[in-house]
Amino acid sequence: MSLHSQIDAYLESQAGLETLRFITCGSVDDGKSTLIGRMLYESQMILDDQLSELERTSSKIGTQGDAIDFALLVDGLSAEREQGITIDVAYRYFATDQRKFIVADTPGHEQYTRNMVTGASTADAAVILVDARKGVLEQTRRHSFIASLMGIRHVVLAINKMDLVDFDETVFNGIVAEYEALFEHFAFDTVTPVPLSALDGDNVVVRSARTPWYHGPTLLGFLGAVDTRKALVDHGFRMPVQWVNRPNLDFRGYAGTIVAGRIAPGDAIRILPSGETATVENIVFGETELATAQADQAVTLTLDRNVDISRGDVLVAAKDPCETSDQFEARLVWMARESGFHGRTYLMKMATATANATISEIRHTFNVNTFEEMMGRSLELNDISVVKLALDRPLAFETYTDCPPMGAFVLIDRQSHQTVAAGMIDFALRRADNVHRQAVSVDKKARARLSGHPGRVLWFTGLSGSGKSTIANALEKKLHAKGFRTYILDGDNVRLGLNRDLGFTDADRVENIRRIAEVAKLMVDAGLIVMTAFISPFRAERQMAREMFDEGEFVEIFVDTPLEVAEERDPKGLYRKARRGELPNFTGIDSPYEAPESPEFRLETEEGSSDKLAERLLMELNLQIKD
Repeated sequence: MSLHSQIDAYLESQAGLETLRFITCGSVDDGKSTLIGRMLYESQMILDDQLSELERTSSKIGTQGDAIDFALLVDGLSAEREQGITIDVAYRYFATDQRKFIVADTPGHEQYTRNMVTGASTADAAVILVDARKGVLEQTRRHSFIASLMGIRHVVLAINKMDLVDFDETVFNGIVAEYEALFEHFAFDTVTPVPLSALDGDNVVVRSARTPWYHGPTLLGFLGAVDTRKALVDHGFRMPVQWVNRPNLDFRGYAGTIVAGRIAPGDAIRILPSGETATVENIVFGETELATAQADQAVTLTLDRNVDISRGDVLVAAKDPCETSDQFEARLVWMARESGFHGRTYLMKMATATANATISEIRHTFNVNTFEEMMGRSLELNDISVVKLALDRPLAFETYTDCPPMGAFVLIDRQSHQTVAAGMIDFALRRADNVHRQAVSVDKKARARLSGHPGRVLWFTGLSGSGKSTIANALEKKLHAKGFRTYILDGDNVRLGLNRDLGFTDADRVENIRRIAEVAKLMVDAGLIVMTAFISPFRAERQMAREMFDEGEFVEIFVDTPLEVAEERDPKGLYRKARRGELPNFTGIDSPYEAPESPEFRLETEEGSSDKLAERLLMELNLQIKD
């Protein structure tokens, strides 16, 4: 057989093998990278030039003397090699005659929990390493909790460095018993303990003569036999639409990846969230047409009739549709250094759909070391929490447990566009189906006609002492004198009533502005010109408020007063208290103020009196009353 034929035969044999994705995780120095390097070496997946380079690198910065340091095969970042730790998620591929493997070496440090979540999101199994000398540690509990949270059902408890405890069976059994006591907190189907030495290769690929008391599988033997997370072929058909394909006037197709189920020409489908139905006409794959398609295939479907479908819609089996909802309870892993708050709005991306999602409640945050449920009003880096989300439109979904691709999502900061959290839907909230907007006969336009002018919100923002309330009050007097219907929502006044339960932490400030925006929206709907005089220090909340109103209804007015000027005025003595440490979380001192980037109006109070600034606003707003 020629070399070319041998290569073709090998590739064909490999194409027919199923793939197992698994992660390795554990505490620092438990030997994760060494274990993966050993498996790559034993499976003969290291080329000669790589082996030569590894030998040279091991002699320079390795930790095993003259021997090969297998960890260097996986620790790819220079910072990892220098520190001897894993920072990023390192993916490696290897194969045996029975199966192909993709392994993710995830970091052990708590600060890199988000990296572990990334690696675990697609894994079928987890290898959780425990140092035989140290036993079960807090990181062991954390990693097990996260693996269970991410839906991993098969775990290897790899008790490593058994060579350093003389392969003592008593030590092994003690660690297994300690881990078994934690089972009630996890949702694993199987846990398989394996005693091994990644450095020497004991029980990694070949059964070790130094553990005659162990009768279970080797590590690679287990990984070669464990069930993979099968593609959801037997599930109901689900395909999020990624793209409406219109290469010419005669073709309209809907492209996407089938995440669950099967589809064939003639099958009836339902389009969600609209609920429209149609029949599949053709399944297009490249330049060919398929008789059938199933989960994990990327295809284009054509339908028997034109239907209003766009990116983000989901095509589902007509007889087995999934639900739609705009309110969920979900588990959330916070992945950003900036805190998340109850009441703050983010972009939610689920499959191909995007919606605005507000964290309406933080039910609790898990202490993953003790498994306690702790109350809180904010989300910090690496927190794992249960939250409630309210969306601005309904999305098609399934619970993460039933169909992970239809229940997984990310939250994105609307200002920085950075991913801040990964989430998994547990269920839709019942009130999403039970609460409906009541139609009214007298609408916003009718109220505007009665008032003689449309409603509008004039959103004054600036530091404490900048002059917001003074200018708003002067403007209201001028508007009132001209016959406009007005109202001022002042920060201090509102905190005496509606928001008297809120303090001045970042989380409370977010909720304070959310409530004010909702009240202002009702007043604008009633036909009033509303002036809000609040510090409103965060851009995200001001943007959230703006998006609640129709075009032209929201006017942001930045009262731009330098901190030193506001502090010199200090009409309420608040700056002095803050400087003495008597008033924590005070904006401008120990809590940030994010100045508007493009407000409709910028007022510099040093340019004139509050009355002159109000007169300028009145002229430039050009408000008119119609008879």
